[in-house]
Amino acid sequence: MTVVATLLACGNNKGNKNEEGGTITVDGSSTVYPITEAVAEEFRAEKPKVNVTIGVSGTGGGFQKFSRGETDISDASREIKQKEADLAKENNIDFVELEVAYDGLAVVINPENDWAKSFTVEELKKIWEPAAQGKVMKWNQINPEWPNEEIHLFGPGVASGTFDYFTEAIVGEGGASRGDFTASEDDNVLVQGVAGDKFGLGFFGLAYYEANSDKLELAAVDGGNGPVIPTAETVNDGTYKPLSRPLFIYVSSKAVQDPTVVDFVNFYLKEAGSLAKDVGYFPLTDAEYAEQKSKFESFVQKHKPAKEAAKSE
Repeated sequence: MTVVATLLACGNNKGNKNEEGGTITVDGSSTVYPITEAVAEEFRAEKPKVNVTIGVSGTGGGFQKFSRGETDISDASREIKQKEADLAKENNIDFVELEVAYDGLAVVINPENDWAKSFTVEELKKIWEPAAQGKVMKWNQINPEWPNEEIHLFGPGVASGTFDYFTEAIVGEGGASRGDFTASEDDNVLVQGVAGDKFGLGFFGLAYYEANSDKLELAAVDGGNGPVIPTAETVNDGTYKPLSRPLFIYVSSKAVQDPTVVDFVNFYLKEAGSLAKDVGYFPLTDAEYAEQKSKFESFVQKHKPAKEAAKSE
């Protein structure tokens, strides 16, 4: 299901002839959505004639639209795949990848779960790998000290960048997973599933745990150096292995022909640090944001409209 939030212009702006209007289309990751939505709200306050529409069809779904030229910006919780980049190239679309924040993937349990407070990567793999389907069904198959009760699994759908990232980090191959779990692109469905089931186990972006910490409990993950809980410090310094990652926006070469899109992306990179913290993610360093801004400026210069390029020569 695709969720669309439209930030519509409102108020009486008829007297301001200098104010730019237009529409900016964004689609993609549900994980990146809260940051993009927050940025768009702030941008709308400055430029109320600009409509920013934000779809949430998963990283993969977003890239499909982006690569066909249907959107200006793609929210992504993983890097673009080669086949997606090839599709963009076929449609004469160049793009720039910009990091906007860091995220940790949360492995979550029900608060009544008093036996599985942490998991090794090997234990998580044993639960989620394709070979587990129909075979690894109970908690005590993972650890004999755990209950002889069914594990009820909840996770993002296969179009989600979170799903791709988790399977690559834990199973060793992106998209490789058992299929007998409750899957949803709507993280709230996953939250409710684990929160309502003592034997539930799930994963999704850390921000969704932060927003629902009264209903869920975090499990620590042992990436080889002992169990680690995801926090701002452990995500940013990389000690929360292997489930911390950067988050991206992708901007198309066609989109930067529009000065309003350029303004929006520059505004995004300027405000992402503070707004990321507001919605539960972790900012890049100032130096990293400066690097992303420089990268975007070079991309814009490369794809200047012909008339503007001639003027600057």
